[in-house]
Amino acid sequence: MSRITVSKTYKLYIGGKFPRTESGRYYKLKGRSGKLLADVSRGSRKDLREAVVAARKALPGWANATAYLRGQILYRVAEMLEGRASQFVDELVAQGSTSAAARKEVTAAVDLWVHYAGWSDKFQAVFSSVNPVASPHFNFSRPEETGVVGAIAPESSGLLGLSSVLAPIMVGGNSAVVLASRKRPLCAITLAEVLNSSDVPGGVVNLLTGFADELLPHMAGHMDVNSILLCSEDAKACKAARELASENVKRVVLRDDAPLEEDPYEILAFQEIKTTWHPVGV
Repeated sequence: MSRITVSKTYKLYIGGKFPRTESGRYYKLKGRSGKLLADVSRGSRKDLREAVVAARKALPGWANATAYLRGQILYRVAEMLEGRASQFVDELVAQGSTSAAARKEVTAAVDLWVHYAGWSDKFQAVFSSVNPVASPHFNFSRPEETGVVGAIAPESSGLLGLSSVLAPIMVGGNSAVVLASRKRPLCAITLAEVLNSSDVPGGVVNLLTGFADELLPHMAGHMDVNSILLCSEDAKACKAARELASENVKRVVLRDDAPLEEDPYEILAFQEIKTTWHPVGV
């Protein structure tokens, strides 16, 4: 007797759990041959609100974790990704990549997580400073996490694009609400499974799937989101994000629709510089 293959159900990842979208809406994802690959959750405004609540709740614990611990957790993500590499390759191929390109993307994603794990206890020293002042004070500046970061991942890249968005946000002590690629969403929830089993506290990362034109306005206008990362070359979307974000002076970081480079300045993009004055002498 032939058996029926157990198909994977792709849900959302909010607060360390895998809920279905509250709206009950899905969109059909098809491969190059036109074959149905999956019914993918079409995240709603309410899903976004719940993700922001979860991110805000998880922020203090993650921000106050030691740099060493954050680095160890990011390295664990790389280990788990390496162990499930064949699954990610299969998903990328199903979504249109060649086998060679898929293997290259998975390898690059693993290396990217290792890269940012190594920066966890170093970027503070690189971007901190002792400032000369014309008064009897010590004046120090150091980076601190921005808070809850909302991000629209690159549309053109399934795994590497998403990883390049998440890793620098996380290593800096921020929590994240990220909308994955609509065309290549399968790796997003599989990556969420990796994060969930890599000691990443629930709520630090929240992954949604769906349509950017629906969720970006709510993300940019949400008063409890502290910063926005938009990987898009759509001029109208970029303009709308800036206008909506201005209502609570939200930082907006714009990048191309491509994976972000491995660069410590991508960590700094979601840091605030805190300056402390201390009197010297009597």
